[in-house]
Amino acid sequence: MSGLALSDFRRLVVKVGSSLLVDDHGRLNRDWLAGLCDDIANLNRQDHEILVVSSGAIAIGSSILGINKRRARLEDLQAAAAAGQVQLVHAYQEALGRHDITAAQVLLTLDDTENRRRFLNARGTLGKLLERSVVPIINENDTVATEEIRYGDNDRLAARIAQLVMADALILLSDVDGFYTADPAADENAQHIPAVGKISAEMMAMAGATRSDVGTGGMVTKLQAARIATHAGCATVIASGAIQRPLRALGAGARCTVFAAAGTPAAARKQWLAGVHDVKGELRLDDGAVNALSGGSSLLPVGVIAVAGKFRRGDVVRLIDNNGAEIGRGLAEYSDDEALQLVGCQSDEIEATLGYRGRTVMVHVNELVLFDHD
Repeated sequence: MSGLALSDFRRLVVKVGSSLLVDDHGRLNRDWLAGLCDDIANLNRQDHEILVVSSGAIAIGSSILGINKRRARLEDLQAAAAAGQVQLVHAYQEALGRHDITAAQVLLTLDDTENRRRFLNARGTLGKLLERSVVPIINENDTVATEEIRYGDNDRLAARIAQLVMADALILLSDVDGFYTADPAADENAQHIPAVGKISAEMMAMAGATRSDVGTGGMVTKLQAARIATHAGCATVIASGAIQRPLRALGAGARCTVFAAAGTPAAARKQWLAGVHDVKGELRLDDGAVNALSGGSSLLPVGVIAVAGKFRRGDVVRLIDNNGAEIGRGLAEYSDDEALQLVGCQSDEIEATLGYRGRTVMVHVNELVLFDHD
């Protein structure tokens, strides 16, 4: 794997394209899917956390409903997605079930990963599934999406998922074994590029000049996905899925292209938080809370002594110490009116205070950054 091993990455997002899963007649390649799920089970036993972003619902549903995809209108494709998604997830559940692994269906759009409140809800759901060793099978919510069906495939969505769950690596299974200087099917002089430190404009131009990937977006969308993921601290791999047991082959050193991550997911997240200009409010903390945050803990309601500003869940707020100094920033888990009610509360008092069982923290440790002070 070009100097890297799958063992270097604990949390993996694997993107599977339609061309790997479904033939031209809309039939599932169950043998290939079984092999992929064998690989997932092996990684699961090695303490990896796996999320799958899988295309294929529209292709399967079009066959079921007798829809010609090339002539179909948007509502036809959305109907096909609804019918095909049931079959797609059932096939994953059967294949993973042979290993006593549970699959869960998660339908998202790009908007769900960019809206801060939906982002936190999706992160919480996926996190709980991974805690229980469930494999999420993620797809675009095509029955309500429009642009995603018309223009994109799941490459960008997979990158957003990798960003959302702070994955260590994103694996884009393709019909080619990496990025080339030209289309290897058309140019015998095309050179394979095994490792990329930074995606350049020249590389994007090369990708735009070739259709070396048969998916909807081709190689361009894979580079766009790699750019999103690597900036989030997630290494990205383009590898061949047109073989049996593709993840096993990758772990054994199969040819691929590795795009290096810019730091770690946690560091990238904190860098983003530190640079946000649209800060909505403030949480003033007691000395105990400041010390707890310095020790790597989340911010609990009991450590908050005052709330200022107007904000909603998912907004960025300043964290202020007793002397009025800004010590950091984080994503609020509660709106300002809820936070005001929770000032000084113990976590086990939240339900009685708000009337519902809320989150136990005001700001989660993964969603805050502390500033250095001399």
